[in-house]
Amino acid sequence: MRKHLSGILVLAAVLLSACKEEIDTSARYVFKEETIASYLSKHEQYSEYYRLLGEMEVSNITETSVLQLLTARGHYTVFAPTNEAIQNYLDTLVTTGLISEASWDAFPSERKRDSIKQVIVYNSIIDSGDDYDYFEINAFPVPTATSKSVQFNLPNMNDRKLTVQHTDSGDTLYINDCLIDINNRDILCINGVVHAMHSVVAPSDNTMDILLRKYIEDENSGYVVSAKIVQACGLFDTLAANRDEKYEDLFQKGAIPKKNEETKGETATFHTPEHRYYGFTFFAETDEFWAQAIGKGIEEITLKDVMDYLDSQGVYPEAKRDENYKSEDNLLYQFITYHLLPERLSPDKLVYHYNEQGYNLSRKTPSVAVQEFYTTMGKRRLLKIFESLESNGVYLNRFPKLRNGRRDDYHEDSCAPENAGIAIGEPNLSGDNDIRNGIIYPINDLLWYSDRTRDNLQKQRIRWSVPSMWPEFMNNDIRCSEITDEKHKNVYIPNDQEYKYLQDVDISKDTHFNYWTGRGNGWANMQGDELSIRGLLECTMRLPPVPRRGTYELRYAIQCGGVMRGMVQFYWGTNKDKLAAMGIPLDLRQAGDNTLHTPGGNVTSDIGGGSSAYPDTDDDDYNAEVDKRMRNFGFMKGCNQYCAGAPGNSTMMRGSNICLRRIIIRETMDPDETYYIRFKTVMDDDTRFFYMDYLEYCAKEVYDNPVEPEDIW
Repeated sequence: MRKHLSGILVLAAVLLSACKEEIDTSARYVFKEETIASYLSKHEQYSEYYRLLGEMEVSNITETSVLQLLTARGHYTVFAPTNEAIQNYLDTLVTTGLISEASWDAFPSERKRDSIKQVIVYNSIIDSGDDYDYFEINAFPVPTATSKSVQFNLPNMNDRKLTVQHTDSGDTLYINDCLIDINNRDILCINGVVHAMHSVVAPSDNTMDILLRKYIEDENSGYVVSAKIVQACGLFDTLAANRDEKYEDLFQKGAIPKKNEETKGETATFHTPEHRYYGFTFFAETDEFWAQAIGKGIEEITLKDVMDYLDSQGVYPEAKRDENYKSEDNLLYQFITYHLLPERLSPDKLVYHYNEQGYNLSRKTPSVAVQEFYTTMGKRRLLKIFESLESNGVYLNRFPKLRNGRRDDYHEDSCAPENAGIAIGEPNLSGDNDIRNGIIYPINDLLWYSDRTRDNLQKQRIRWSVPSMWPEFMNNDIRCSEITDEKHKNVYIPNDQEYKYLQDVDISKDTHFNYWTGRGNGWANMQGDELSIRGLLECTMRLPPVPRRGTYELRYAIQCGGVMRGMVQFYWGTNKDKLAAMGIPLDLRQAGDNTLHTPGGNVTSDIGGGSSAYPDTDDDDYNAEVDKRMRNFGFMKGCNQYCAGAPGNSTMMRGSNICLRRIIIRETMDPDETYYIRFKTVMDDDTRFFYMDYLEYCAKEVYDNPVEPEDIW
């Protein structure tokens, strides 16, 4: 975890780890009659930290100090740096050249000094609010099967999610690479808990462009070559984006509604996101890979060497081999942009686990094969991220043979070496590497959108959760947020007249675009969450690209259990201003057993299912006949991959008569075209709502395969 550090970071780590002070072990007692502020005031080793707490205001719109906050009732987790830890932190600022000596008087300006004080204070406190408890050690997030580094679900006062780094010893814990004192932690007070820190918790506020510049300067960073390619392709300006300051200003001034007050037919209040952050994920070949592939030392490898190597491997044969690296037609540009996603994916969010078959939320061990599909930067192309019990880690573009028969378990059966994909390494999140707007994952194989990858993608069904299409949902902790207070569970996205929050969605004035994380509700949705879009709605969305030119079905997942669901007309095409209507309107009240759920009761309908279709029988020929009959009406049963409810539910979506898939279109699609869908209500009742969960692409080679019919998963 703590590797690939630059010379500066190594020196800083040495200074910080050199903390050997004898801390008062009486702090291990429980101070149930004292607030955190009172406890800190009585222990000399925190006197400097206590002083800083009193000097820092909670925000720029209040004069209340952070110290005053810690005198009040609440649920605070405080990672309190000792005096020596703060002094060591000032020493590192001398090393980096920010100040000339390790003193608060040495800062070049009051503004810079206050910003450093804010770094120390804001990053040290998690305010759990009224809905959550503070974090004692036994409540820290636990490691996953593939990573010992996991984030707290709540952010600190600096709006950063701190990372817990577990060690093999189990008793030694780090917070963002800073050691928690083993003798002075879990100090319980009236309003929270204190953990003594040997170092200042200070995740970097740098952006990815700054980090990559440092990597270029430091020949031991491990990413010199990959960073130089990004620089040559002119992407540093793009990777500098951190926060939409216009949105920030309008939200703080109240020009953007902070909640949706106009939702009819619903008791929940939906809250507008407080921020609009940008983020990036970079899967980067390591210098070790490049040195071995090209046969030169890192300091000797040039961009021409990289270009020649890619050319020798047959990478993007149609791309131009000139030195105009900033052109989308250039080989280097097409190569490096396939490594970049416009969203920051933390290690626990590379693949989303929740209610897939066999998954246990407590053990967090992968079960059936799970995959995410993202659209890369630059020329829009699909990147598959995959994990299963058998993969022993998360992979890019892995295509194993799955046990996907009607009586099978959807686990890996085998995987040919050429389809094994590229293992995603554990990122370095220590020191300056823990940047706000991005994360870099090491890979040790050549990543590109090869013919083999595109062919394999076309040969499989491509299923994605609708919110995964929008980087804003990942970058602002909206998608499947594990924070379950009201403002995180019920999210309102402004319409375009209020503010265009989602770049790839056009939202009309009369549309109330609401999102539920669904955590703990037991809904029959993929990954638990859903979109609940209200009003006289009309929305247009940009779709992901297809991998190859061919005929595809675009399928829409329905969970039709709610009588207040509505009816919409779908439109599709390449010109989002002139989309063609596709088929008859979709009635979201229609279940798979020929039932139409309405406020006045259930009405008989017919989509080719019937009560005898659920659940599957022991006769697979009969089950296949039901599937065929439903397809003739443009419907399919739900998938067998996910539970029809909370994790551990014994009924899969396929076995639930309220979980269906509607075949929206069956059209020829091209990977170089951009496609859009629009949905528009056909009902005058603005209390009805449109539901979205997941979508699917399925090529004709899969759904109409006479040798190997499409599986039920």
